Amino acid sequence: MKPVAFDYYRPTSVEEVHALLASHGGGGKILAGGQSLVPLLNMRLARPAAIIDINRVAALEYLHANGDGLVLGALTRQQSLLENRAVAERYPLLVEAVRYIGHRQIRNWGTVGGSLAHADPAAELPVTMVALDAEITASSARGARAIPAREFFLDTLTTALEPDELLASVRLPALSPGTGWSFLEVSRRHGDFALVAVAALVTRDEAGVCTDARLVLGGVGPVPQVVEVRDLLIGQQPTPDAIAAAADVAGAVIEPASDVHATAEYRRHVARVLARRALTTAVERAGGRR
Repeated sequence: MKPVAFDYYRPTSVEEVHALLASHGGGGKILAGGQSLVPLLNMRLARPAAIIDINRVAALEYLHANGDGLVLGALTRQQSLLENRAVAERYPLLVEAVRYIGHRQIRNWGTVGGSLAHADPAAELPVTMVALDAEITASSARGARAIPAREFFLDTLTTALEPDELLASVRLPALSPGTGWSFLEVSRRHGDFALVAVAALVTRDEAGVCTDARLVLGGVGPVPQVVEVRDLLIGQQPTPDAIAAAADVAGAVIEPASDVHATAEYRRHVARVLARRALTTAVERAGGRR
C-alpha cells in the first residue's frame, strides 16, 4: 500500500519545527529515522496531514557526556550509542539494550527520540530509559518542559507529548559507583521486538550490601512496567534467595496479554526467568565485579 497524501516540510531549525507543529494543530507528524513511521504510513495506520522531516535540524543531533550524566539530542542515531566510548563506559546497560534493536541498517537510521516518541511497549529504549531514570525534554513555541521517563509513557503508542511538542532531548543522570547492570530479552528472531524484555540495575557498597535496585520489564503491558524490588534487596546482601523472591514478584505483578506471538502465561513465565537472570548478572557486575 501507499500512504495517503500529505504536505511535506524539511525545516532546518528547532524554531521552524515548533512553528510547523503549532500551525498544524495536531495534524503534523515528526519524521526522524522513519523506521516506525514509514511502515505505519504505508499501511495507512497513520494518516497525518503533514510530515515534518527533522533530519536537517543539526541542533537536534548531538551526544554530550560529562560528570553530571549524558544528554542525547532527539536525532542521535541508535548505532552511535554502540560506537561511543563514553556511553560504553558510563552506561553499559544502554549499550547492552541497543544491541537488541533490529539490525545495523535499522540502527544507522533509527533515532533515540523517534523510538521514545513512538512508544512501542516492546521496544528496548523505553524500558532502558525508565530503568536509568532518564528525563525527557519536550519543547514547543510555548517553551520547554522536563518529563521523567516513568511519566512519559501513558499507553501503547501514546506519550505525554502535547500535539505541538517536539521530543527535543533525553538526559540520563550519572550512575552511582558500584552499580551493576543487565538487559535481557526473548524474541521470535534476532532483531524482532521483544516478547519480554528486562532491564536491571543493582548498586552495592564496599561491603557488598545492596543500596539500590531497579527492575523494569517491557513487552508485558502497554508501558514499561516498573517492578518494586527495593524492599526485598536493599539493606542486605543480594542472595540467590532474595533475587528469586524479587523475580517471583515480577511474575506476579505483571498482567501481560496473549496475542499471535505468545500467550500471557508464557510471557509471565519468561518474565520471571529473565528477571532472575538479569538481577543475578547485575549483582555479579556491581561493585567493580565483572
